[in-house]
Amino acid sequence: MTYCLAINVDNGLVFCSDSRTNAGVDRVSTYSKMYRFGVENERQFVVLSAGNLGTTQAVVSRLKRDIKEEAETSLLTMETMSDAAEYLGEINRAQQEKHADNTSGANFEASFIIGGQIRGDKPRIMMVYPAGNHITTSKDTRYLQIGESKYGKPILDRILTAKTDLHTSALCSLVSMDSTMRTNLTVGPPIELALYETDSFSLQHNRFDEDDEYLRELKKAWDARLVEAFVQLPPIDWRPESPDGPSEA
Repeated sequence: MTYCLAINVDNGLVFCSDSRTNAGVDRVSTYSKMYRFGVENERQFVVLSAGNLGTTQAVVSRLKRDIKEEAETSLLTMETMSDAAEYLGEINRAQQEKHADNTSGANFEASFIIGGQIRGDKPRIMMVYPAGNHITTSKDTRYLQIGESKYGKPILDRILTAKTDLHTSALCSLVSMDSTMRTNLTVGPPIELALYETDSFSLQHNRFDEDDEYLRELKKAWDARLVEAFVQLPPIDWRPESPDGPSEA
């Protein structure tokens, strides 16, 4: 399974992804699901992937090949982030269509998040569906998720706004990832975290392995604060029953 997350706030973008692709009693496989492309002072992209591993690797290989061969169409020739999402969607759809007649019953679908900034365009994040179409964030929804999304949503919905600073947004992404890993063991480290400050045209990147001390401290602190907050909740105000017993609807 996979969990990838991208956050868009006023002063930049945050990207977070796990690296576990297969979990079982005696086998755990890990592959990076975060890919970075860019030209200093001109454009920066981060691509997150989820779905069939063969499809995602083929799509990313094509992105890299188009850049290396200086193709007429590549991430380095896109004029807007929307153009970049369309280009990624076309490659994704083409790779899936190669296996459209496969009779094994395997699912070759893949989803992506692409985010970043091209000089002259504002920073944006977009989710690219298997069909090739894409969506972006809104003023009310500051993040996009692919993969195992449900367990990591509550902290994002409660904390994130357009004005949230990048440091807080990065912490939200790691807590969201921790909540997902706690509930779904098929999502796991190494965890990758990337930070992009608006108009900087450079990326900060961290990788946290399974035994990373910071991740352990973050998890311990979050668990303790949750318990502390819970015990401080206002007590339930139990209403006394009427002499005749509970009322009937």
